Amino acid sequence: MSRQSLSKAHAKITELSWEPTFATPAKKFGTDYTFDKSPKKDPLKQILRSYFPMEEEKDNRVFGAMDGAIRGNMFRQVQERWMEWQKLFLSIIPFPEISAARAMPLAIDAVPNPQIHNGLAVQMIDEVRHSTIQMNLKRLYMNHYIDPAGFDISEKAFANSYCGTIGRQFGEGFITGDAITAANVYLTVVAETAFTNTLFVAMPSEAAANGDYLLPTVFHSVQSDESRHISNGYSILLMALADEDNRQLLERDLRYAWWNNHCVVDAAIGTFIEYGTKDRRKERDSYAEMWRRWIYDDYYRSYLMPLEKYGLVIPHDLVEKAWDRIYNQHYVHRVAQFFATGWPVNYWRIDPMTDVDFEWFEDKYPGWYDQFGAWWEAYNRLAYPGRNKPIAFESVGYEYPCRCWTCMVPCLIREDLVVDKVDGEWRSYCSETCHWTDAVAFRPRYEGRDTPSMGRLTGKREWETLYDGWDLADIVSDLGYVRDDGKTVVGQPHLHLDDPKKLWTTDDFRGIEFRSPKVLLNQMSDSEREAWAAAYRANPNRTPATV
Repeated sequence: MSRQSLSKAHAKITELSWEPTFATPAKKFGTDYTFDKSPKKDPLKQILRSYFPMEEEKDNRVFGAMDGAIRGNMFRQVQERWMEWQKLFLSIIPFPEISAARAMPLAIDAVPNPQIHNGLAVQMIDEVRHSTIQMNLKRLYMNHYIDPAGFDISEKAFANSYCGTIGRQFGEGFITGDAITAANVYLTVVAETAFTNTLFVAMPSEAAANGDYLLPTVFHSVQSDESRHISNGYSILLMALADEDNRQLLERDLRYAWWNNHCVVDAAIGTFIEYGTKDRRKERDSYAEMWRRWIYDDYYRSYLMPLEKYGLVIPHDLVEKAWDRIYNQHYVHRVAQFFATGWPVNYWRIDPMTDVDFEWFEDKYPGWYDQFGAWWEAYNRLAYPGRNKPIAFESVGYEYPCRCWTCMVPCLIREDLVVDKVDGEWRSYCSETCHWTDAVAFRPRYEGRDTPSMGRLTGKREWETLYDGWDLADIVSDLGYVRDDGKTVVGQPHLHLDDPKKLWTTDDFRGIEFRSPKVLLNQMSDSEREAWAAAYRANPNRTPATV
């Protein structure tokens, strides 16, 4: 059998595609977008005959590096601070990957183009591969790291933790609501084209600086597939732009997709990079510097802005707002502070910041110490059990934040808080854009046109409401975040495992009641709610230096 060229084999895919003429095909996944059958082509022309050998070679490199890490005793050299944060990161990331795989049938069903279908089918295999090798990486860490507690329950913990709530709404956004909104604009045009730069390039760089060269091996292998995904997203985007009726939906979805990705991805990856590292070289880029180069310059200026030539309105204001939140309003640092505040219900340990960390942060983010220094000093002082309560329940000038109903990240930039009654209940939002997403964009009608395929933000979205009124010790036990003795908690506000007296147990939490800000918000009268919201916005949430 003669070997065909890849181009001829790829062309055959189109020839073999057909649609029945005797019946109208049923649409499995709804979309409010409309497409003609224009012959938009897949520029990469990937076929399985060439795809599988390429991916096999990459897998061999990945698993070879894993074997080398074990033989080379990598786990005796890696920074413990870094590895603890991987318990959270590697519990979250396989879910968006497998959700991306599940999103491909949505896009295939919505877009009438055989060549694009082929590209999306290959992307689906990519995403399954990514999830698989990431799960295997997590298993390897569990088997060889000094403290496997947290890695061993990561799938359960992701599903029931206050952090998993954020990651879950992010990944489920790929597979719910309008097929094009979810699987193309939100996933491919924004998440994969923009934010994988910090996720799959910046994260591996920081891992290597902390002695972990397995994560770079795995995630660079993942990133090498993203060019295909970006190509799929751009092709569908141009097909959508060919119909003027889609412009209104595209502009809506770009605003939603950009903002939700910023809220979630920057919160997570920024925290891992800035607070999971021991590398405090002055020449090392901060997350803000990485973001400015890889997202602002490479994505916004090189990818989004050229779309204006097609008449598309780009969300310039939201891009600038995201940058302002990261650099001037300390968004990432507020998220890290929130995670550290919640250490009793974590399944990883959070290392206190030191004077070396303080100096580096102040150099990269002027004003950091004035906002966060005293709080981290209090965190250090309250690290061990005894007469202390966990820092969340001590008087250190920090008020536990309310949760944003849309992105699920707490309302940490307090002056931007929005409170509104939507769908019969009072909800809090971290920003005007998150409020707009829930109250305006995710509705069956948008700016005078019917949008029946758009999703809804419903259900028991907030972790805090599930445990309102519970004793903290019972919450931790219910979550299952305890070690083999049944009472020592997995999460600790330090890295010392050698002295049992330094380890917190559920006994140290007994008698501490947890309350949900959302439940309390809905119990307030109108005047009480207005007063509370005004006080929340005005509160700088800064720990006094004298505490």
